[in-house]
Amino acid sequence: MEGSNKAAMEGIRKAARAYFDNQSDRKKKNARKAFKAMDKDGDGQISLPEYEEYLKKKKANDFVHTSIFRALDKNANESLDFGEAIVLFYLMQSGRALICKSCNIFLAGAYFSCSQCFFNDSVSTYEICCACYGGDNFTHHDDAVFCDHYTLLRQSRSAVQAAPPMRKRDKALQILKKGLLAASVSTSVLECISNGDDDDDSSKFSCSIM
Repeated sequence: MEGSNKAAMEGIRKAARAYFDNQSDRKKKNARKAFKAMDKDGDGQISLPEYEEYLKKKKANDFVHTSIFRALDKNANESLDFGEAIVLFYLMQSGRALICKSCNIFLAGAYFSCSQCFFNDSVSTYEICCACYGGDNFTHHDDAVFCDHYTLLRQSRSAVQAAPPMRKRDKALQILKKGLLAASVSTSVLECISNGDDDDDSSKFSCSIM
C-alpha cells in the first residue's frame, strides 16, 4: 500500500478501536460473534476466501475488494485477526467502501469527488485518489468540477443552511441524513453482520481549494 494510504489507515484504525471501546458489552459480543462466523475453520484468522464468502453472503459486495482486504491486513500476513476485523466493522458502519475509479485502490485518506455527481445523487459520485487527480490520470465528463471530501462536507452543510426553512430545507436534511445514518445504526449493523425539488440548485455548487 502507498505510504500516504498507510498513514491514513493508521488514523482509521485508531478511530475504529476508539469506536469499538466505546460500545456496550452487547455490541462487543455481537462483533465477536461476527468474527467467529467469518472464521470458518476456527483458526482465529480470517483468510481472503473466508472474507469474500462471508461478505457476499451478507450482500456487502462493496467490501469484497482485494484492495480493502489488503488495507485491513496491517501485518501483511494475508489474514485478519480480531483487531483487524474491528476496522472492517467500523468501515461497514460508516459505509466507507470507496475505491478510486482510476487506479482501483481503496481510498483510506483524502480523495476527490465529482461535485456534480455528488449533489445530483448519481449512482456513482466518481471518487479518485489525490495522485490520480493531481496527475490528471482519470476520465470523466468534460465539465466535471472535483472537490476534496472535506470541501464537499462543508458545502453540504452550507446547502442545508442556505435552503428555505420549509420543503427544500427538509429535503436537503433528508439527503444528508442518508449519508450520515450509519452514525446511529451501529447496533443493527453489528447484528446484521453477526446474524428533490426540480428547482433545487444544490448541484450548481463549485469549489476551489487554492
